[in-house]
Amino acid sequence: MSDRLLVALDVPTAEDAVRLARRLAPHVGGFKIGLGLLYGPGPATVAALTEVGKPVFADAKLHDIPSQVERAARRLAALGARWITAHGSGGVEMLEAARKGARAAGTRAGILAVTVLTSLDEVDVARLAPGSTVGKLTSRLARSAQEAGCEGVICSAWELGVVAQVAPDLLKVTPGIRRPGAGSDDQARTMAPAEAVERGADLVVVGRGIVGAEDPVAAAVNFSEALES
Repeated sequence: MSDRLLVALDVPTAEDAVRLARRLAPHVGGFKIGLGLLYGPGPATVAALTEVGKPVFADAKLHDIPSQVERAARRLAALGARWITAHGSGGVEMLEAARKGARAAGTRAGILAVTVLTSLDEVDVARLAPGSTVGKLTSRLARSAQEAGCEGVICSAWELGVVAQVAPDLLKVTPGIRRPGAGSDDQARTMAPAEAVERGADLVVVGRGIVGAEDPVAAAVNFSEALES
């Protein structure tokens, strides 16, 4: 088992998520649930998954006025989320509000600031922030996360070095992980698991490579071994 491996449970129902989590639990470090489950079955899915006994990462991608983000973060933390995401582009005050809300729940929940989505490439970033690059934008957002007291950031493996330079103490959580030769689907910036760890990833998130596999347990074991090799 690799404690670095978080599985994105991108499945239709809470029941499916819990069932799969129980099968995978001996081989992975924790689980991520995204907008599909948070807006479908609902946030209570977090509480259901905590019963499996592994950390649960609520990828809520909070992005609103600080008071609303604070309330949402508090609620997710109270349900048992170990980590909660908020968009770094929401600014330092918003990230601080998220951290305040998580802390108010009286749990260990930490805030992870989303930097640049792995579905975006350099052309996309240039359109969103003229004159910037993926690396420069990641750097600015990682600095904001550090200033706000976040526990970590979400970034692609390609920007791990940038984060290490500007905010070395932050936890680095890396999505967009694919086995060599696997398709990238809707991810623009992907990397193999072992290389991501070599570049400094603390935790890696794998979804389709495990959940979509013919044998999810065997796929989880394979990814776990790759991370620890």
